[in-house]
Amino acid sequence: MTNDQFVSAAQAAERAMRNVFPETPLMRNDHLSKKYGADIWLKREDLSPVRSYKLRGAFNAMRKVIDRHDTFVCASAGNHAQGVAFMCRHFGVRGVVFMPVTTPAQKVQKTAIFGGSFVEIKLIGDYFDDTLASAQAYCTDHSAHFLSPFDDEDVIEGQASVAVEIERQLGRVPEHLVLPVGGGGLSSACFSYYADACDYTFVEPTGAPSLARALETGAPTDVSPIDSFVDGAAVAKIGARTFERLKSAPRDSVMHLPEDRICMTIVEMLNVEGIVLEPAGALSIEALGDLEDDIAGKTVVCVASGGNFDFERLPEVKERAQRYASLKKYFILRLPQRPGALKDFLDYLGPSDNITRFEYLKKSARNFGSVLIGIETDDPENFVQFFENLDRAGLTYTDITNNETLAQFVI
Repeated sequence: MTNDQFVSAAQAAERAMRNVFPETPLMRNDHLSKKYGADIWLKREDLSPVRSYKLRGAFNAMRKVIDRHDTFVCASAGNHAQGVAFMCRHFGVRGVVFMPVTTPAQKVQKTAIFGGSFVEIKLIGDYFDDTLASAQAYCTDHSAHFLSPFDDEDVIEGQASVAVEIERQLGRVPEHLVLPVGGGGLSSACFSYYADACDYTFVEPTGAPSLARALETGAPTDVSPIDSFVDGAAVAKIGARTFERLKSAPRDSVMHLPEDRICMTIVEMLNVEGIVLEPAGALSIEALGDLEDDIAGKTVVCVASGGNFDFERLPEVKERAQRYASLKKYFILRLPQRPGALKDFLDYLGPSDNITRFEYLKKSARNFGSVLIGIETDDPENFVQFFENLDRAGLTYTDITNNETLAQFVI
């Protein structure tokens, strides 16, 4: 398929979608525009019927083969499952959705709601690879059609409808487009559609750099083990078809953001704008902080790819955001076992320092005991004074805030 043919196919897919769901809004964000000195627009895929762009690719892939198949299968723990379920109900066909046993109940329930009586959910495997293998085996045994989450030309064509809508809504191609990257379906679609008509930034979570590694090696490369926190973009290996479209992207157009840093944008957008974003949906917005010099005065579109956020995760997200901003620290303190030692310690705290965690185990026949302590403050500089006070008092302590191994057990 030539690029002109791809553009025409994407436009046809976008037109067909209008019989199923409305276009998602492209909204100028005054807060971000002022903050970064640019004309910042958000493509709100979090406002689609399933709160992500994934139903676009599912719709397009299904409509192409709907006359040849009556059963569709996918393996997914999140947005792809919900998109497929929604489309199975729309087309009135049977869907079988394979999800890991560890999938949060909220995502399982939403998939069931979207699919209704047309979808069967199978919880199989502790890890996604096991779930995927089961789904593919089912397709073989039952002559069902497998719907890939990203590595399929019809899926890519469907995701390109995002670019079609942006250009029409904005009235032109944006000067700079910021895209999250997981398996590459959305990013390769937009990159193919606009070609060299704009600048790009492709944003990956630090714990899953599949596009960057593929550009380094010249082919899709497994980057396992990955950090699954940014679940909508945590893919161990970019798709072969998606990489074929992305392989000409400049290496310096790929950016990596730490998982804890992404949490800062989730919290900011919720508190300031009232926008609920999942971690992958916040990737493109958080990237703006590293692009200020490049985007000053330009028209920039960030694709907010999804808003399927389980609010049970909010305490963890806030915690990670505070740790990244150095507003919260954890450390192990060696405290003398004598009367008044704790009172002395409290005097070292500043007026804005707040103890959020304190665990002390007194040891018999020892002069010192260990304390696990968490402190939250309103300015990172407060910790400088606090640690100076501890040093002056001759107390021994270990900062474990960024020790991920210990954090899994104690934080």
